[in-house]
Amino acid sequence: MSKKLAAKAGLIMGLPLPVAGVAPAPAARPDVDANAGRPKTAPGSMLQFMSSQSAAIKEADDLRERLKDFDGAAPVRLLDPKLICPSRWANRHEDSFTSPEFEELKNEIESAGGNVQPIRVRPVLNGSTPAAQGGAMYEVVFGHRRHRACLDLGIEVRTLIEDASDQELFEAMERENRGRKNLSAWEQGCMYRKALDEGLYPSLRKLAEGVKVDVSLVSKSVALARLPDAVVAAFPSPLDIQFRWAQPLGEALQKDPDGTLSRARGLKDQAAVMSAAQVFEALVNPKQSALNGSTSRVTTLGKSAKKGATVTADAKGGVQIKFAPGVVPEARRQDLIKLIEGFLAL
Repeated sequence: MSKKLAAKAGLIMGLPLPVAGVAPAPAARPDVDANAGRPKTAPGSMLQFMSSQSAAIKEADDLRERLKDFDGAAPVRLLDPKLICPSRWANRHEDSFTSPEFEELKNEIESAGGNVQPIRVRPVLNGSTPAAQGGAMYEVVFGHRRHRACLDLGIEVRTLIEDASDQELFEAMERENRGRKNLSAWEQGCMYRKALDEGLYPSLRKLAEGVKVDVSLVSKSVALARLPDAVVAAFPSPLDIQFRWAQPLGEALQKDPDGTLSRARGLKDQAAVMSAAQVFEALVNPKQSALNGSTSRVTTLGKSAKKGATVTADAKGGVQIKFAPGVVPEARRQDLIKLIEGFLAL
């Protein structure tokens, strides 16, 4: 067919005539609006909807997988330490909060701007426990030393707030103490004794099973905690009493209760300061100590032996003075020597 005939046929059929040098426009899709870019038919709309839904479902699945990492996690909150009270099962003696180790902990928390490792607390109803009668809203589960440090420093304490029964609190506290700074033998015993006396556990064995500790250790700890107050007071600090002394002290009290208590009161009232080991020997072996004079007398100068000096007098009359590191600086060492020379010249 010639071009002229084709043109005539196009005019007859109502088709647009091609223009020389210009490409014909692409045919429009019947199911898509070219201007809006949106499907015009139901199948096209469904296809677009399913495509968008698929992306949303994939994003939701990704978020769900990421949230699994936080399953069971409790949020950490900053609380005023005044809103938190010690646990009714609190096991730290007051001496634990005046030790060099506690001062070091306070310094670490202060330099870090707070306790890096959160403490755990449980909500309490006002007045529901003796510890909460002061209006506290939370009770320490574990972290008494960190709580006390933040309280002394006047800063907020990082906390995990979780419900816990009395047994759960007790066992969590026990695990935390073993994982950090162990309690002294006497503190451990007081903790176990209170749990038994208040019926938290029906027996030593059940208590030992609950905290996963050998029953003999629980028995020795409780025996120390049941020592008479006069015997405990004879030691420089209850924290110095050792597990292995439980049986000998108990036997001394059984054989001669009046004599042992009398010696304990005398040791407490005497002016000379004795070490814990010397007090123990004087309580369980009074005749041996008196006969051979083996017990040395130690006097502490200053706030403590670690921050001052000790004067030790042995049985033969010898005297030894020992200063803690840093107490006598180089600039004053000569003054000390002159003072001793002057004393010896008297």
